[in-house]
Amino acid sequence: MTSSEAGPEHEISRSGGSCRVLLSSVSSDSHTWNLVYLQLLLEELGHEVHNIGACVPDELLIAECRRLTPDLVVVSTVNGHGAADGGRLIRRLRAQEDMLRLPVVIGGTFGTRAAAAGTYAPELLAAGFTAVFENGSGIRDFCHYVGTVVMDASLAAGSR
Repeated sequence: MTSSEAGPEHEISRSGGSCRVLLSSVSSDSHTWNLVYLQLLLEELGHEVHNIGACVPDELLIAECRRLTPDLVVVSTVNGHGAADGGRLIRRLRAQEDMLRLPVVIGGTFGTRAAAAGTYAPELLAAGFTAVFENGSGIRDFCHYVGTVVMDASLAAGSR
């Protein structure tokens, strides 16, 4: 998910609800422009965003999940190490019993070599991510997914 994917052809609309989103990068990714872009996009859609920044250690992300109790965790990566770092992160997060059902998505660049679309998604989904958005899948798919999380959160709140 990169800012270069946005444009007139990727117009988005508000989801009609909101959720608490924890936004982070993987531990080796020092890029911040992608996090700022995603934060602004999610806020424009009406969501409460907690951007914990770049180069976030796995343990800190897990601690912030416990502290903030987000409805959704969004992990962004552009440095080409997203598959390795993301796979490790999600296995650690899913090892926490209280985070087994937490929606966690990852998007961006997953490898340092050119790979066919969909190359990394099966492995990352099997490791425990709820959804994977490779650079080619576009921001519209991501926004649609966030809307489904909002609907699920609203339904869960209504059944309490």
